[in-house]
Order: sequence, then structure tokens, then C-alpha cells
Amino acid sequence: MPEVEEKSRFDGIELHALATALPTPFHAYSANAIRQRISGLQQALQGLDATICFAVKANSSLAILQLMAESGVGADIVSAGELNRSLRAGIPADRIVFSGVGKTEAEMAEALDAGVGRFNVESFDEFETLQRVANAHKVIARAAVRINPDVDARTHQKISTGKSDNKFGVSIDEARRWFSGSKAFPNVRLDGLHVHIGSQILDLEPFRQALARVARFWHELAEAGHEIASIDVGGGLGVVYRAGHDRAIDPVEYVRTIREALTGFEGRILLEPGRYLVAEAGLLLTRVIRTKRGESRNFLIVDAAMNDLMRPSLYDAWHDIQLIGATAAEGERPATTYDVVGPVCETGDTFAVGRELPECRAGDLLAIRCTGAYGASMSSTYNSRPLAAEVLVDEGRYSVIRRRQSFEEMIMGEQAATSWRNV
Repeated sequence: MPEVEEKSRFDGIELHALATALPTPFHAYSANAIRQRISGLQQALQGLDATICFAVKANSSLAILQLMAESGVGADIVSAGELNRSLRAGIPADRIVFSGVGKTEAEMAEALDAGVGRFNVESFDEFETLQRVANAHKVIARAAVRINPDVDARTHQKISTGKSDNKFGVSIDEARRWFSGSKAFPNVRLDGLHVHIGSQILDLEPFRQALARVARFWHELAEAGHEIASIDVGGGLGVVYRAGHDRAIDPVEYVRTIREALTGFEGRILLEPGRYLVAEAGLLLTRVIRTKRGESRNFLIVDAAMNDLMRPSLYDAWHDIQLIGATAAEGERPATTYDVVGPVCETGDTFAVGRELPECRAGDLLAIRCTGAYGASMSSTYNSRPLAAEVLVDEGRYSVIRRRQSFEEMIMGEQAATSWRNV
């Protein structure tokens, strides 16, 4: 039988007290857990000329980005919005790398004006566009070509990015042509390589394969006289979503793999972890609305929904779920198997199927674990549900870093069709 969760404290604060102070559902993040992840990776990288650039898409909260800035971490961005968030949080522009397959001319111009450190270029059309925009702005854009090494990351197909049939990057053959013809692009200094094969990777072998291919290409380019000033090894380090099942990669072993593959490289190594730095530092607190007994299943209906945490609906992702703070006076609760579901009118609004938990009752507090990445950042107002609050917890104190959205804030910008125009 599962035990009632006794560790109901979170970075020094009692979760029941927090959930009394704030209405559920809401996201909570441990500042110390994030700092520890950053510090552990920085220590593993000692001796290397390396820069960590946090993948902002994982968690774009300004307060989280400020933690990154305070720890000397840069940003890996994929939009002008993420650029502005990063700058506002205090991350220097020269520590920002602009990735993504769909950069617009306007976004390139904004990034060039801000002075971003590097563009990761993913198609020849983008290469040409960056040359045109940089020329118009009379600047030199520093760029890396994103290599698609055709390596299976052994992760979910929707977060695999390094196979030849994925939309990301270009083949080594195409990249070779870019370097050969780079003199035709005087406003783009193509002096970097970039590889990123996917997310939530729990096995070092795909990294070894991808880095070996990048290293061979770097040596080839160097022998041909091309300067390679940086190699961006991407991100993808997995985390423990399912306790007792997932086994995360040791950061020291991960960095050793990088060291071995890039032995002799004298330029800068860039890393772009996202989930690894923040996922396990977050949880989604939610209360039970009611239980429902079906013909063949028991449903546990909670006040959080797929609009608050999309991953289970989108990827069939597992998140550990724990009952928080049942008292000893209540006695041991019998184990019960539930489908844990939210109130959104979609069958896909399901956090867990056939999950064994202590018997739950209306009003009970649950923690959905490991939601610090791709939780709030992927949330929506589907079913006209306001965005949930976000809270940063730090050694027994908390700060609301995004208040729960009001109805008026949710519909701001909407209006009746009273002003008609012809085109």
C-alpha cells in the first residue's frame, strides 16, 4: 500500500499552509533546487571555456530568469518575446543565443539591435535572410549552423529533434556547402556549430553519437581553414519524472562525454539545458473536487486541468502524484486506483490513468511533481480558465511571481465587432 506523503515541506515551507494562503491550482518552484542544479552543472564544467544558456521555453517566468542571471547563466531563446523576457530579467545580450527554425526578419533585426551573442541558423533561407538583415543594419551577425546528425535520441517522438525527418537543422553535407560559400555572406560570420537531438534523454549513447559526428565535422572544417569559435552541444538532459523508474544522467558523466568528444577544441562550448535546471524544482498544487465511481474505473477529479499542465495530454507524460498532509489521526487510508482528471471538457484532460493512491476525499491536497519545466510556460486559458498563479519558495518564505489571472485580464484585448474596415 502507498504511504501518505509525509514530506509535506517544500524548500522550508509547509505545503498545506501555502495552499491555505493561495487558492489552488498554482505552480510552486524551489529557488534552492534550481540553484543547486545550476551549481552542479557549473562545477562539472570547471576547466572548460563553457557557457550555460538556459532554454527559456522550459520556464519563461521573469523571476526564474532572474535566478539564472544571478547565477551567471545565459539564455537560449526562440522568439522576440523570449529575448525581451531575458533582457528584462538581467541576462546580458552577449549571453543570449537565438535558436529556432522560424525567425522572422523583424525578430532578427530586434536581436541584432540588442546585440545577441549568436544565431543558430537552421536553413539556407534563414542564412540568406540573416545576411540581408545584418547588411541593412550595418552589423556583423555571428552564427552557428545547426547540424542534424540523424541520431535517435531514444525519447518521445514529439521531442526528438535530431533525426533526418525532423524539421530542425541541416545535414552535414549542406552545412559543408555553407562554409565553402561563406564569403558570399559578408555580414554573417559563420564560425560555430550547433547540435541538439531532443529532450528528456536518459542515456548517454545518443549524445556520444551526435558529438562524435560534430567533432569529425569540426576537424574537417579546421583542416580546410575555417575558424570554429564555438560549438553548441545543445541540451536534452533528462530528469526523474517517475521515481524508481527514470534514471537521470550524472552531469559529471555528461560533461566527461563532451570533454572526450571535443578534446583539443580551443573555442567556447555552449550548453542549452532547460528542463534539467527547473523541472524537478517545480510542482503543481491542486485540490480534489470530488471522486466519481464509474462502471469500471474510479475518477479523481481535481481543480487543475490540462490548460495548467499540458504534458500528460500532449505526450502521455508521466508525473508522480502525491497526497499531501493527511494526518495520522485519520489512520492509514486504503490504497485506491484512480484516473486523475481535471474539469476541462476533453477526455484528454487526464493527468494519470490507473494510478494507485491513498483513498482521496474532496478537499484533499495533491502535488503533481516535476512540473517546473513546460508546465506554466505551455499553459493556456482553454475553457476560459484563467492562468494559474506561480510562486517562488526560498527557505521557508514565498513570493507570488505571477498572480492568478483575473477574468478581466483574461479577456483584455477582446472586443465586440463594432469597428469595421475594408481592405
